[in-house]
Amino acid sequence: MSKEEKSLHLSDPSANSRIKVILSELKSFWHEMTHPKPNVVMRTKGGIDRVFLLLVILLVLVGSIMIFSSSYVYSAKKLGDAMYYVKRQLLYAGAGLVGMFVFSRLDYALIKKLTFPLFIISYLMLAAVPVLGRTHMGATRWIKIGPIEFQPSETMKFAIVLILAFYLSYFYDKLHKFTYGILIPGSLIAVICVTTIVEHHMSGTIILFLLGLFMIMIAGANLKTIAIGGGAFAGIALVIALFTDYMKNRLDACLHAEKYLTGKGWQPYQSLLAIGSGGLFGVGLGNSLEKYLWLPEPHNDFIFAILCEELGFVGAIGLISLFILLVWRGLKIARSAPDLFSSYLVLGLICKVFLQFILNIAVVTSSIPTTGISLPFISFGGTALMVQLGEMGIVLSISRYRSTPSIDVGNKSIINSEGE
Repeated sequence: MSKEEKSLHLSDPSANSRIKVILSELKSFWHEMTHPKPNVVMRTKGGIDRVFLLLVILLVLVGSIMIFSSSYVYSAKKLGDAMYYVKRQLLYAGAGLVGMFVFSRLDYALIKKLTFPLFIISYLMLAAVPVLGRTHMGATRWIKIGPIEFQPSETMKFAIVLILAFYLSYFYDKLHKFTYGILIPGSLIAVICVTTIVEHHMSGTIILFLLGLFMIMIAGANLKTIAIGGGAFAGIALVIALFTDYMKNRLDACLHAEKYLTGKGWQPYQSLLAIGSGGLFGVGLGNSLEKYLWLPEPHNDFIFAILCEELGFVGAIGLISLFILLVWRGLKIARSAPDLFSSYLVLGLICKVFLQFILNIAVVTSSIPTTGISLPFISFGGTALMVQLGEMGIVLSISRYRSTPSIDVGNKSIINSEGE
């Protein structure tokens, strides 16, 4: 192409008009997000999905039992109180269950109205971590506001699901186009991931990226382009891992844990010993040997290894089955949701749980390098548990509603998304 042809191409009025259309539609989307209008979708309101609720409660109960079993030796030795961690977890679980009940009673349309402020607050807190963050175990990922200390990355995981559900439902008929399906949402995800990379939070970056990628994919974006983008991200991650001493050491410790028993290899090595010691039926609940200060902080990210040791292969399969059933039930709720926003929101929240579940087990079994990924509902952690239960409350809220094609629905009430 000659210089003259390039000049004509760049000044193509059709290209300029397309840019104007895109900017105009983004302006409309911005106005809709900051000044949401009533949704005219008519819905039938019924009861919550009791099977989903039962599965969540079972996971919380299993988590509480395993935290007591895995932590009492550690907390007695380090803190002088064998019940320290389980008491705190039960307190968080109680608060989280109350929050779940409250959210399950709220109309999810209220959450949709709060999309923009929730996202902005979450991002500002995430961006503030390098400046105001608190450090634990060598990682600076926490912010303390009054008596509450939490990881902004946890709230950001919810916020990214929320804003993408809003965006994808707004532009659902244009997502097959590169600009709407890949470029715009991909840019948003990239900004968030760069922010977490700056604070050296690789596990958070991976989960946020995969969450965004999953939601774009299920919404109907071009799969070939997504595959190229995912491959590019994997390539960048590999370069970082190979040329950054911190990540390179972790990768090497994952592959050859026995060579790094005085450093990064100790935890994955002890984790594999715990899993192998469990056999088929385990050594019995409470009888783990690895929790006697062999496996560091066994109540946190590596709690699945203690579960395998005490309950064996059967117990591990039982827990995995609960997570699979939770995902299956969540997909059923998403399919029955009354509108695209609520369907995408459920899919995103269920994907978040599934991703963390898969990645945690991969870490514990040394399938991937050690990162700070907790096991949802099971690992110790107040902020994470309360956020997770709040999210499950939103899923339960959405499970109350079905779209209705007609007015004749018997004894059930018909309302729009404004509760009228």
